[in-house]
Order: sequence, then C-alpha cells, then structure tokens
Amino acid sequence: MGQARRKEKNLDTREPQGPEGDGAPNADAEATVAWKKPEGLSRRGWAVLAVVILAIQFPLIHYALFRGEAATTASVPYSQDFSDPSVVERDFFSTGGHWRVVNGQLLSPGVKNNPLWLQAALPPNVAIEFDVRSESQEGDIKAEVFGDGTDHASGYIFIHGGWNNSLSIIARLDEHGTSLDALQRQARRVAEQNGGKGSGLVETGVFKKNTHMRVEARPYPVEVGRTYHWRIERRGSLLRWSIDGKPFMEFDDPLKLEGKGHDRFGFSSWDSQLFFDNLKIEPL
Repeated sequence: MGQARRKEKNLDTREPQGPEGDGAPNADAEATVAWKKPEGLSRRGWAVLAVVILAIQFPLIHYALFRGEAATTASVPYSQDFSDPSVVERDFFSTGGHWRVVNGQLLSPGVKNNPLWLQAALPPNVAIEFDVRSESQEGDIKAEVFGDGTDHASGYIFIHGGWNNSLSIIARLDEHGTSLDALQRQARRVAEQNGGKGSGLVETGVFKKNTHMRVEARPYPVEVGRTYHWRIERRGSLLRWSIDGKPFMEFDDPLKLEGKGHDRFGFSSWDSQLFFDNLKIEPL
C-alpha cells in the first residue's frame, strides 16, 4: 500500500517575505520615535500655581510683614504665682506650644523654642526671679530676656543644663553662636596684626551690634525633679545670673541689647517638660 502523499502548501496564503528573506524585521517596526520635550505650563497654569503657593504661605507672610510690635497687657513691677489658669491668655503671648497652668504652676511641655512672653516692657535695669523644675533627664531649663516678645533668640538666652545636661550658657541672639573665648582669641590676633593697637572686642571689630555669641560654662547639671530658684539681673551692661542664691554665670555686653525689640522676658523650653512658678520682676 503506497504512502499518502503530503499536501502541498497553498502558496497564495503565505505571507510575503522581506528583501532579506525569512525573519527580516519590518521597516515600520524598526522606526524609532524621537523624544519630544513635554510642553510647559501655560500662563494660566503658572498663575494658578502662584495663587496656590501664596495661599499656603499667607499666614507666614502676614506674620513676617504685619505683626507689628509686641502687645502690652501688664507692667513692671510684676509678680505671678500662676494660681489663676487664665493668666496665660491674659498676660502672656506665644507663637506655639501648649503652654498652660497645671496645679498652680506654669507648664512648658517641650515647646520647641516657642517662648511664652510676658506682655510687659522691661526697664533697662531689672531683676527677674522665678522657681523652675525639670522633669526630664535632659535638664535644659531655658528663659529669654530682653527679646522682642515674639521671636526666639531675639535677645539673651539663659540655658541651664543644655545639650543633654552637659552645658550651660548665656547666649546673645543665638544659642549656637560663637563662644566668647573664641571671640577674645580672634580679637588678640587682630590686635597683633595691628601692632598691638586696641585689643578690645569692639575696638578690633570682632564684636558688633548684631554679633551672635555665647558665654559657656560646665558647672553642675540639672537634677530631675529638683526645684531651682533663678535670679537674673542687669545693671548697666552687666548681666548676672544666680541659682539658689549662688552666683552662676555673668556676661558684660559691650554693646548691650536695649530699647524697642529688646525689652521683653519669656519662659522657654525645647524637649524638656518644665514647670515654672513664683515669677517676680522688679526695676533696679
């Protein structure tokens, strides 16, 4: 019996072959589309974007341009035992932080350098006293004197047990400013270059009205739960700070901060939970 004959392929149904033979790529498939830069925003699009940005930033812009001078609702001499919780709203001002009275004490619950400013103008020569307690291992008790009544580091910053309870300072306009020791060394170098003429901080140009600096000390750290009594006073250009009746630190500012923009007192904190009480401010 003979084998069945294989059917011939129907040549009419075969796909045509390219000039390169079987498997040659199609010219249209190989064509590469050139990259085209996307069209940018239209003028209308840019206008809408600008309006959105301004709307988001409006509170900050308004605060920066139209805040005016700090309000005054109290006067010196001033004393406060924080027995009345409403005193925070009545006599003080802050841009942030949940400042409040708890059990007859003022609580600063880690307000991230948003001071609670007393709305009273300080005289040039003044004594400020209060009790304070830290409930945090970091210590970091803070207060600001001769600031502008709204902004952190607008005057002098007093810090006991800052930087994880390792350093205490009196800072001028910046708690991270250059140390007084470094400025004094710089002044001596400038004086040597000038043939020994004028070795003072101001005379050498090292210290100016807007100089950011700090005086540093590493005395005893803050003890958790212990109440300290602070006294800060200024007579002329000399700032003196005592704790529990003992001299702690001092700074004689050759270009003292005074007048409008440098006449307010404020409590402050960073992460530590602090309790303040028995505030007393008197002119000297």
